[in-house]
Amino acid sequence: MVAPRAGRPMRIGVRFGNARNMSTIDESPSISYPPNATADIPQSHVVVAVVVQWRGRIALFRRSRNIGHDSGLWHCITGFVEVGATPEQQAREELFEETGLQPEDLLDLRQGADLVVADDLGIPWLVHTFTAETSRRRLRMNWENDSYRWTTSARARRFANRVSWLDHVLYATGYCSAPFQHPHFSRPGPPATAD
Repeated sequence: MVAPRAGRPMRIGVRFGNARNMSTIDESPSISYPPNATADIPQSHVVVAVVVQWRGRIALFRRSRNIGHDSGLWHCITGFVEVGATPEQQAREELFEETGLQPEDLLDLRQGADLVVADDLGIPWLVHTFTAETSRRRLRMNWENDSYRWTTSARARRFANRVSWLDHVLYATGYCSAPFQHPHFSRPGPPATAD
């Protein structure tokens, strides 16, 4: 998956429910996204990010040297949402391709908040986040990752060489507190209702 590159300034938006409730984390004040930014993101910039969980631990995957981007960095399972696929269908496909997890290996697949992440050129990407709870400890790697480690969500930040937006995925799926404090970031409540 070609997605926002690690170590670059980015703007993150977290969408809870609908576009009117988008909150933002702004690391690059020169980039601005309107609240309905997700509607303007082309299909080629829509991806899934899946956190794999087993017995209260999460798996971090080291990106293979065969990948042209983020190689050697720790991340979750990711992939482009193919035309005609729903984010959930794509999440299941990526899990099978990158870990060998079959539908019967999944105890649960939960969708988290959607993120809008800007790459190093300021181009927005829509990231649909998921948590896949599995009954299998042993995973089968494909060419995209060369290693994986089970860890607690609290220890995930100790992996210094991780993809820069992994913390945002972990936050969107409920595995950690806000990645950092910023005056423009807050986790919104329920969607506002029209009067």
